[in-house]
Amino acid sequence: MQSHTLTHLKQLESEAIYIFREVAAQFERPAILFSGGKDSIVMVHLARKAFWPGKVPFPLIHIDTGHNFPEAIEYRDWMVKEFDLDLIVGSVQGSIDKGTAVEERGVNPSRNGLQAITLLETLEEYKVDAAFGGGRRDEEKARAKERFFSHRDEFGQWNPKNQRPELWSLYNGHYNEEEHFRIFPISNWTEMDVWQYIALEKIALPSIYFAHKRNIVERNGILLAESPWNTLLEGEKYEERLIRYRTLGDMTCTGAVSSDADDLTGIIQEVASSKVTERGNRSDDKRSEAAMEERKLQGYF
Repeated sequence: MQSHTLTHLKQLESEAIYIFREVAAQFERPAILFSGGKDSIVMVHLARKAFWPGKVPFPLIHIDTGHNFPEAIEYRDWMVKEFDLDLIVGSVQGSIDKGTAVEERGVNPSRNGLQAITLLETLEEYKVDAAFGGGRRDEEKARAKERFFSHRDEFGQWNPKNQRPELWSLYNGHYNEEEHFRIFPISNWTEMDVWQYIALEKIALPSIYFAHKRNIVERNGILLAESPWNTLLEGEKYEERLIRYRTLGDMTCTGAVSSDADDLTGIIQEVASSKVTERGNRSDDKRSEAAMEERKLQGYF
């Protein structure tokens, strides 16, 4: 007799697919926020499964800071073409040029915080009422407060005390004019779940996630890649190291990890033994104790 017991990965997949379909039923203009990172790649894979054999019925939105890893942009363009996806690109540089965002000053200015401004402008321009994000509760304490359906007010702001109950997988997507929702289908996944699912489904990833040689500088315990936007401080110099990335953001703030894991088996073993969270190498999260929550309150992903 055939067993209908699902593995924990298939249970997580089923939950996420249900949420994708629920959003498609409740909202008029959903979109997937796409960074080129592993979580957003898994979300696109789940969306394709949810609506197969049809096309994913909503676009990807990429907020381009101009400080991206080239590998992430190359992968984004490949994925859009390979799976016939619609892509909307919001430009942080465009926001700076028109005066709605102001470039940071200093030796190594980051555009990470400016993404919220460009994101809100893009959501407003395209009248998006539900934006899928790849946030997971295990990543960071501010993200642990999120619901699957995360309400945002008319200013795009998040209030963790003003979230709706989600009992028995019932989701309330009602919103007033100018408000919208952020949707987090993989909230219950862990980093290990993501990697095991990628291996199970044989999902292609940007090469940046696998061990490779790159020129880096160590600053405050973080390994930053050589780029046009990083300025060396006195006494610093770049050196070639064998590294990979556990999380993907701007080159100005995303730290690498020393690693020789050049395949998914090695990565899974490495994650299982690591005592540092995947965002432990993000300098943008170290600016204050509540850095992530402060950005989310302003409209960040």
